Amino acid sequence: MKIVILDGHTENPGDLSWKDLEDLGKLKVYDRTPVDQSATIVERIGDAEIVFTNKTPISREILTACPGIKYIGVLATGYNVVDIDAAKEKGIPVCNIPTYGTFAVAQFAIALLLEICHHVGHHDKAVHEGRWQNCADFCFWDFPLIELAGKTMGIIGFGRIGQTTGKIAKALGMNVIAHDAVENDEGRAVASYVSLDKLLGESDIISLHAPLFPATQGLINKDNIAKMKKGVIIINTARGPIVVEQDLADALNSGKVFAAGLDVVSVEPIKADNPLLKAKNCIITPHIAWASKESRQRLMNIAVDNLKAFIAGKPINVVNP
Repeated sequence: MKIVILDGHTENPGDLSWKDLEDLGKLKVYDRTPVDQSATIVERIGDAEIVFTNKTPISREILTACPGIKYIGVLATGYNVVDIDAAKEKGIPVCNIPTYGTFAVAQFAIALLLEICHHVGHHDKAVHEGRWQNCADFCFWDFPLIELAGKTMGIIGFGRIGQTTGKIAKALGMNVIAHDAVENDEGRAVASYVSLDKLLGESDIISLHAPLFPATQGLINKDNIAKMKKGVIIINTARGPIVVEQDLADALNSGKVFAAGLDVVSVEPIKADNPLLKAKNCIITPHIAWASKESRQRLMNIAVDNLKAFIAGKPINVVNP
């Protein structure tokens, strides 16, 4: 059985092992495959029966050109890079990794928030540049320092990651409210479910953890920002297109939004003309909330388990049943 990984570098830049997949078949790993070169994608898949992808698209045309494919594994939770309808028509299960990054992403969301509140990196740099040793006082700070206890965090998208983020927020003394299309008892144990407008109007911090659907695309726009408190903080570790970036940049520059911490943007890698790059008080990290070694090892383990289940005739985590 031939196994091809089209873009393995982000999952495993060298600190993990592919051995468990190697034990299941003849494995070929490409660090990267050009996403806009269908001919290269087809060539690399060849006659492989098992294909793993992260961001390399597998279209209907590619599926037609590679009739040997029997299984597609997505090395991520999102699976929009695969034409799942075409795969279903051809009897090819597409399996994703649903739960590997819960703790890593929740931790990172809070890390972005804490950096906004304390500017730890900036003050560390200032000390190493000699400003403290030359200071007339025993301390100094260059930005307002924000205490989170007593403030309200509103979480949009209250699944596993949102709920875990909410638990950390509560441990920091925050009141937590949430909005989600689906409410459940696990969520009620962490937060009070409220309408979107109530969340927008009452939150001091808004943390985004919703999937990207038509209903959530562009959700953070000028109209909804207008409903927020002046001085709100926005955190996004979900999907970039949930935010209308020019609208957020305008709100940051006007002071309506005090600060934003973003791990995702609408086009990745980020483009030089993205308005958020020049916006005030905007921290941007390169889509790394998911990428702790522990999280990537869980992803690897689940990918292997998914393939083993398929080989056993009982596929799991199938997104196109």
